[in-house]
Amino acid sequence: MRYVDGPAVECDLHLAADPARVWELVTDIELPARFSPELRRVRWLDGSGGPALGARFEGYNHHPLLGEWRTVSHVVLYDEPRVFGWVVTDPDDRFGGGPPDPGYPGASWQYRLVAEDDGCRLSHSVRIGPSRTGLSLIIDQAPENEEEIIERRLGALREAMAGTLRGIRDLAQQPR
Repeated sequence: MRYVDGPAVECDLHLAADPARVWELVTDIELPARFSPELRRVRWLDGSGGPALGARFEGYNHHPLLGEWRTVSHVVLYDEPRVFGWVVTDPDDRFGGGPPDPGYPGASWQYRLVAEDDGCRLSHSVRIGPSRTGLSLIIDQAPENEEEIIERRLGALREAMAGTLRGIRDLAQQPR
């Protein structure tokens, strides 16, 4: 797979928990920072107090190979209690993709929630690109290894996303 193909990964997990509680957790934008090895902190922008179509939030990330960077995400899917999705832009042009454009994001993230048996199934997915990201900088250094670099990144994302899903499951299944 090449970057221009829009590499993607998806994970899912059954949760023996109230879907309303799970929805509350997945729409808490600060929650992933508790489980992510990369995302450090997040905050709503523009006075928004929570998720809604068109809402924006700022994220701060760190990666050993790339250092620190800031993102601005735009909520593009919000269908309570089923789908929460956002696209990520590079407001500081850290990765050379030009002015931030939610129509041309660096990544598109999504949670999907489906009621199932004694709880729900939660899926978490990401599609990289089409705009440049930190992955682009790494590929630039060794373009002949693009497919291997992308596979490693997808593996790391899969592992991190599975950890986030397990963290959400553990929180959702705790008595309140």
